[in-house]
Amino acid sequence: MNKDVIWLVLSCLGIAQALFLFVYLVSLRKTSDKTNIFLAFVILGLTIRIGKSILNVHFDLLPWQRNLGISGILMTGPFLWFYGKELLANHRKFNRKNYFHLLPFALFAVFCSLIPNDGRLISYVIYILVFVHLLFYLGLSAMVYLKGRKKVHPQRASWYRNLIVGVGLLWLFYMGNLAGLIPFYIGGAVFFSFLIYIFSFLFLQKHAFQLGKYNASTLNKSESGSLVKEAKALLTKEELFLDANVSLESIAQRMQTPPRKLSQAINENEHKNFSDFVNEFRIEKAKQMLADPKHQQDKIVAIAYDCGFGNVTSFNLAFKAKTQLTPTAFRKQAQDS
Repeated sequence: MNKDVIWLVLSCLGIAQALFLFVYLVSLRKTSDKTNIFLAFVILGLTIRIGKSILNVHFDLLPWQRNLGISGILMTGPFLWFYGKELLANHRKFNRKNYFHLLPFALFAVFCSLIPNDGRLISYVIYILVFVHLLFYLGLSAMVYLKGRKKVHPQRASWYRNLIVGVGLLWLFYMGNLAGLIPFYIGGAVFFSFLIYIFSFLFLQKHAFQLGKYNASTLNKSESGSLVKEAKALLTKEELFLDANVSLESIAQRMQTPPRKLSQAINENEHKNFSDFVNEFRIEKAKQMLADPKHQQDKIVAIAYDCGFGNVTSFNLAFKAKTQLTPTAFRKQAQDS
C-alpha cells in the first residue's frame, strides 16, 4: 500500500474519532454541565485545524478555506481555558463575559475571505499570531491547573494536565514545521490521531466523561476527606458492613449527611463506589475468620454470609479481586504459614 494512503487513513481515523467524541459530548443528557460542552469545542477546534492540514495536502484549497481551517486554533485556546476554569476552579459560576474571548475566532471565521493567505509575509505573520494566541491560552490554562490542582480530585487535575500537554505538543509540532525543523507536515494530523485515541482510552478507563459529575457540589477536599474518615470509623466500630442490606442512604443517615456528598467523598478519596468501599471491610473480616483456627470448620458460604455478602459468588469474586486468591486458597495458605 502507498505510504501516502497509509498516512491519509491514519489521519482520517483520528478525525472520525474526534467527531464522534464531539457528538457524544454535546449529546449527553446533562446539558447544564458546561464542562462537557467546553471539552467538545476544544476537540472541535483541533479537528477543524487538523482537517485543514489533511485537505491541504491532498487538495488545492482556496485561501478562505485555509483560513477557515486555521480559525479552529482561535477556538481551541479559549475553550481549553473555559474547560479548566469549570473543571478545577472550585466550581465557581462561569461568567458569560468570558465568551468575548471567542471574538478573535468569530472575526477570523467571518472575514476568512478577506484575510491574506497566499504566501506573502503578512500571511506568515497572521499565521504566527494565531498560534501566539493559542500559546497565550495554554499559559492561562496552565495557571488554572497550578492553582486548582490541589483543590480537586487528583484524577480531575491529571486529566486536565494531560489535555494541556497534548494541545501543547500539537502547538510545538506546527511551530516546528513552520520553522523548518519538522518537514513532515501531515505528521501533525497523524499525531492528532494518536492523541485522540489515547484520550478516548482514558475516557473509558478513567471515566473522564464523568469528571463533571459533582460539579454542582460545594464539598471541598478537606470536608470530603473528613467524611470518609467518619464513615470508616463508623463501619469499623459498629461493624455495619456485616448487614447485607446496609446502604449508602443508611450510612449517610447515621452520619447526618446527604447521601450524594458521602458518595462523592468515597469516589474522590477511595476511587471506588459505595459497594466496593463496604466490601473491603467485609473482605478484611473474612480474612480474619479464614485465618482463625476457631473457624477452620466453617464453610466458605457461611463465612460469606457472616461477613455481610448476599451470596457466595459475589464473595468469591470480590475476595479474589482483592487478594488474588480464592477464599479456599487463602485459608490453606494461612494454615500452612
